[in-house]
Amino acid sequence: MSVKDKVIEIIAEQAVLDPSDVTMQSTLEGLGIDSLGLVESIFAIEEAFDISVPFNANDPSESDFDISSVASIVAGIEKLIADQS
Repeated sequence: MSVKDKVIEIIAEQAVLDPSDVTMQSTLEGLGIDSLGLVESIFAIEEAFDISVPFNANDPSESDFDISSVASIVAGIEKLIADQS
């Protein structure tokens, strides 16, 4: 399973949607994911890929991790995985 597919699966689960309803252009807000859902998504992503996401749950706007869209989250995770190896 690709990074993109796994991230979409995790986000869809948090949003209680079918993965086919989640596109790369989707925003978490647009999918109905609130701040708690966001934090849970980040934890699930960290666990799935065995990475540490530089995400400040208390102040997402101050985070180095771009959560503006599904595409930016996927890109960020791919970069973290690449940096780790």
